[in-house]
Amino acid sequence: MNVFNYNFAALTGGALALERFRSQPILLVNTASKCGFTSHYAQLQQLHNDYQQSGLVVIGMPCNDFGEQEPDSEEEIAEFVRTEYNVTFPMTAKYSVIGINAHPLFKDLAQEHGGAVLPRWNFHKYLFNRKGALVEHWPAQTPPDDPAVTHQIARNLQSWSL
Repeated sequence: MNVFNYNFAALTGGALALERFRSQPILLVNTASKCGFTSHYAQLQQLHNDYQQSGLVVIGMPCNDFGEQEPDSEEEIAEFVRTEYNVTFPMTAKYSVIGINAHPLFKDLAQEHGGAVLPRWNFHKYLFNRKGALVEHWPAQTPPDDPAVTHQIARNLQSWSL
């Protein structure tokens, strides 16, 4: 599977085709506004600020699969992340990441890498390299600014080329 082959609706409307980020590393995170890990938005925004010019794309994907911690409408989610965390990185519309209604990307991840790759909670982080392959994934308990995450981001940015 190649992450650049997947499409999402954008949180604020329109399309968010990952193809537009071809040749850039992507950090994709399933998010929730009413979760104990919601403060990770601040760290994700900082990663976006720190690494955007080097090519990293941070993408948030609201999800209500775990503890019903993302019950709001897409408009409410967009307002929340903007006002509370000044989020400027791309965000998708609200999607499922597990079960029969999971977005095809997550179904394909499970098929290719096994069920252990699927999120068990909100703020599961996936890093895809510039070729679109999964490099690593981290559970919610691993903050976005954890050295394990930032090291892998830096390694993949070093291999990034225009």
